[in-house]
Amino acid sequence: MNTSLTNAVRLLGAGLRALLVLTVVTGIVYPLAVTGVAQGLFPGKANGSEIEADGGRVVGSSLIGQAYDLPLGDGRETPEPDLKWFQGRPRNGLGANTVNTQYDLILSGATNRSADNAELARWVREAKAAVVEDNSVPGHPVDPSDVPADAVTSSGSGLDPEISPEYAALQVHRVAERNGLSAERVQELVDDHTEHRTLGFIGEPRVNVLRLNIALSQLRAPASER
Repeated sequence: MNTSLTNAVRLLGAGLRALLVLTVVTGIVYPLAVTGVAQGLFPGKANGSEIEADGGRVVGSSLIGQAYDLPLGDGRETPEPDLKWFQGRPRNGLGANTVNTQYDLILSGATNRSADNAELARWVREAKAAVVEDNSVPGHPVDPSDVPADAVTSSGSGLDPEISPEYAALQVHRVAERNGLSAERVQELVDDHTEHRTLGFIGEPRVNVLRLNIALSQLRAPASER
């Protein structure tokens, strides 16, 4: 009996020592080491890939999409898009989902509906009609066949901060008209903010909407405010 008790105490002591060592190593030393390396080598990414504007004010993250909407009007449940700005991809559920309609970081996910789902098909048709209507300006109507897929479907996370160059180009004439700018100058902004495939073959060409709208705001601002 004494031998059994001694063994039990010995094993308990070894377990407690292992718990203490692993707690220190994995709970203190490792996190501090990783944090130190991240802050030393990649401080921007480690701190959330923040984007600054207006004299150093943080206006968002390059990794998370934002809504560019008008203030919520009386009697409306969802705000209308502010069409003087470039618009991002539809927010989780094509904007028709009551969950996460404002790029809410509390929840991330897609609609999880199949391609032949009747409700999803209706959402896409309605989204395409809205894109055509919003972006058709006198002399430059939008053909429904020119609407790219990312203009009418949300991303897998619902938080995508980027759009395709095709969707950005489709918005150029509307943005130019709303801001009193030439379409050529706005297209230059899109071209300047188009990122190509990583390493030449990974991913797709893309445009970060927040960075593009920051550049647009600087273009719109009077020279005295720049």
